[in-house]
Amino acid sequence: MYRIFIVEDDRALARVMQRQIESWGHQVRCAEDLRDIMGEFSAFEPHLVLLDISLPFYNGYHWCEKIRAVSSVPVVFISSASDNMNIVMAMTMGGDDFLPKPVDLDVMMAKLQAVLRRAYDMSGKTPVLEHNGAVLNLNDASLSYEGRRVELTKNEFRILQTLMENKGKVVSRDTLMTRLWQMDAYVEENTLTVNVTRLRRKLEEAGLADFIATRVGAGYIVG
Repeated sequence: MYRIFIVEDDRALARVMQRQIESWGHQVRCAEDLRDIMGEFSAFEPHLVLLDISLPFYNGYHWCEKIRAVSSVPVVFISSASDNMNIVMAMTMGGDDFLPKPVDLDVMMAKLQAVLRRAYDMSGKTPVLEHNGAVLNLNDASLSYEGRRVELTKNEFRILQTLMENKGKVVSRDTLMTRLWQMDAYVEENTLTVNVTRLRRKLEEAGLADFIATRVGAGYIVG
């Protein structure tokens, strides 16, 4: 079962798509507050986003850019303007596929299944991130290593997921702050430090000492 986030201002269409996707066994959430897409995205932590281009307040390109700043989750754009320019723009902005309106539900499911398969390998496997023997389960926010299972808080999971998605690259503190809290309220930087410290302690207890390294003045890295 995967979590699908639908961002569509046509509520009737959104509900029709929701019912169709749910009939395939997936969990679906339709965006309620089109001013706070990132807040709902963060709370739901979807495996895939269905994103309309023409939205009130900010268009789909804007929200795709915000999503891409914190996540590599697949994004499938939806638009009635299915000309080549819109398709090219959608792909350039980080989209993984394009669904034209009026939406054909069978075509929609075929595209979603294909994108999910590419992103998570749907051959009976649980969606995971793996590095040096550590396996992060994206379904239940747990980490496994050499037969030991580590339960993570929501913030610990988001930190580790972001670092493992960018393994080998330094992730700045600002990027992690954005991933955790979307920067819509002031949060003391020390809060991030506390969460990283607790996460490191759990990893060490599981046998993963030094799994997360600090790059002074730059951020953190899973090497």
